[in-house]
Amino acid sequence: MTQRLPIGIVGGTGYVSGELLRLLATHPSLRLGCIASASQPGTAVAEVFPNLANCLDEANFASLDDLDSMWRDGGLSGLFCATPHGAAAPIIAGLLEGYGGSGRVVDISADFRFADVGIFREVYGQEHGAPELAGEFFCAVPEHAARIPTRHAAHPGCFATAMLLGVVPLLRSGLTDGRFHIAGVTGSTGSGRSPLATTHHPERHSNLYAYRPLTHRHAPEVQAVARQMTGEDAAVRFVPHSGPFARGIHVTIQGNLVGGADGSALLAALKQAYQDKSFVEVVDSPPRIKDVIGSNRARITATAEAESYAVMVVLDNLVKGAAGGAMQWMNRLLGLAETEGLTIPGPAWT
Repeated sequence: MTQRLPIGIVGGTGYVSGELLRLLATHPSLRLGCIASASQPGTAVAEVFPNLANCLDEANFASLDDLDSMWRDGGLSGLFCATPHGAAAPIIAGLLEGYGGSGRVVDISADFRFADVGIFREVYGQEHGAPELAGEFFCAVPEHAARIPTRHAAHPGCFATAMLLGVVPLLRSGLTDGRFHIAGVTGSTGSGRSPLATTHHPERHSNLYAYRPLTHRHAPEVQAVARQMTGEDAAVRFVPHSGPFARGIHVTIQGNLVGGADGSALLAALKQAYQDKSFVEVVDSPPRIKDVIGSNRARITATAEAESYAVMVVLDNLVKGAAGGAMQWMNRLLGLAETEGLTIPGPAWT
């Protein structure tokens, strides 16, 4: 059996880190090497994530200094950064400063989603924490990039991944006018582990509401990545919603067809785009969140009436939208098959 490569995780106690740990526990070629947490150093991983007790009984959270030492000594083949945006860039800059090893980094925060740090400043209202590294990270949905032009990768995020799975092939097909009106619903885990008024169970249970309509930062992120991948400008108008469930995303993309295209042509374009992609399935009827919960799979379909069309996408926000998509990048950066450690089925009935 080939020796499993050790992987580090920074920002260790959040939901995304918990999913990274779950995926690493059964990965055939990767294993947990070190997980750092500013708030829980020395604490057993299984105490914070009881669901992992049987597979990571002996693992403890380390300090960032401990992880840094292991990284510089060549004890880690790769790093996932799962800290909040704004915190990730300076941490990654510190880990890469003077680093001469071969380890690769996958950032799951928003800090390296824009190649232009000026756009980051405009969207996030703050200075970038490591502008000198912006050119060393490549951000895209793995299914849309035949190769990685940089040493490190950045994941687009959960809502953005769902939107890009529809927007990028639509732009490439030339069947639409490039204007996308998108409504999406996400589970409460998308807001992170720290309780907020909007994620508090009594507020969210049996409830549904929009937030930051037409002003959410994921719209310019999707536009930037879509332009990078297709060379086309997309006009994205996005209204996100908070759903009364823990995990999963459902996105509906609407717009106008051009050139006499119809629903059959649109569905055919999606099937061609994802015909050899293991984790994206194009289906003939509207997909459901429970089709994909707990897995790294996404499902997508399209329909049209006259010149109007609708494309629907579902995925698990914590797996395909975060930890699983990031694992796809890490697999590729380390020369592994993209599907390794990611073929576990979802539970469906949650």
